[in-house]
Amino acid sequence: MTGLTVVSPLLEVKGLKKHFPIMGGVLSKVVGYNYAVDGVTFSVERGQTFGLVGESGCGKTTVGRTVLRLTKATAGEVRFEGKNILALPLSRFRRMRGEMQIVFQDPYASLNPRMTVGEIIGEPIIIHRAGSAGERAKRVSELLDLVGLQARDTRRFPHEFSGGQRQRIGIARALALNPKLVICDEPVSALDVSIQSQILNLLDELQERFQLTYIFIAHGLHVVRHVSDMVGVMYLGKLVEVAPTDELFSRPCHPYTEALLSAIPIPNPKKKQQRIVLEGDVPSPVNPPAGCRFHGRCRRATERCKVEEPDLKDLGGGHQVSCHLF
Repeated sequence: MTGLTVVSPLLEVKGLKKHFPIMGGVLSKVVGYNYAVDGVTFSVERGQTFGLVGESGCGKTTVGRTVLRLTKATAGEVRFEGKNILALPLSRFRRMRGEMQIVFQDPYASLNPRMTVGEIIGEPIIIHRAGSAGERAKRVSELLDLVGLQARDTRRFPHEFSGGQRQRIGIARALALNPKLVICDEPVSALDVSIQSQILNLLDELQERFQLTYIFIAHGLHVVRHVSDMVGVMYLGKLVEVAPTDELFSRPCHPYTEALLSAIPIPNPKKKQQRIVLEGDVPSPVNPPAGCRFHGRCRRATERCKVEEPDLKDLGGGHQVSCHLF
């Protein structure tokens, strides 16, 4: 009898926390913490896109940066191909950095204005000693062609390009070392609407061609629906719902997810949509409320929600929700 081969996810995040210390007083002692990410767990299958959505300040960008060790985690595990990269010595982790890359949100701030495009895209190759000068120049030209730019652009500087072109340069840099995982941190939010679809289509094409795995961070649900296989909804440092994309949009379970989906405009003036307006302000991550963090704004909250924090419950088919209603 032949045993079945178990294929593990490319990335597994377990109980990830990032608490930023708050300094105060004459001696600058720690007087509190900003609980930016407070126990996040999810996994991403090879070749798929995991969308991470939520309001500004919910911690989704911090999750992406902590997964890549650009920000040091407070606790938790990040397993990449089965290895807990948070526990690896920096010398060993550096050898893996080429397999995990990021596309930043701001195409203006993320490119060094003093470097040419060729130097920007070729810099990862130099750092990781991945080829000779001739091989590097050839690779840079190939990457520019991949993202829809031209080889002669290598001698130009970032200020000579539009926002969409700069983001293409950022994508080319992220692909320089043939990564397996790319974290896209709101890669289209700073671009004109007319350019956003071009960049999204480019990311789609590159994923299909190179079997890339994406974590796609965004606050626009319409964008996430277009690109994601799975979606995780974050609120105040925690995941409140995780589900396959079609399932989430057709059967949202968490009251916060319902409110987010009700805010998406419908391109039909004859069809009315009932908007769920959330009352109150988002609590501070410095002093998060007890129990469910959403209970102060939830129209379906009970007394239990105020005192007991719900766990992510498995509803089947990859659908998980953190709510006492289930």
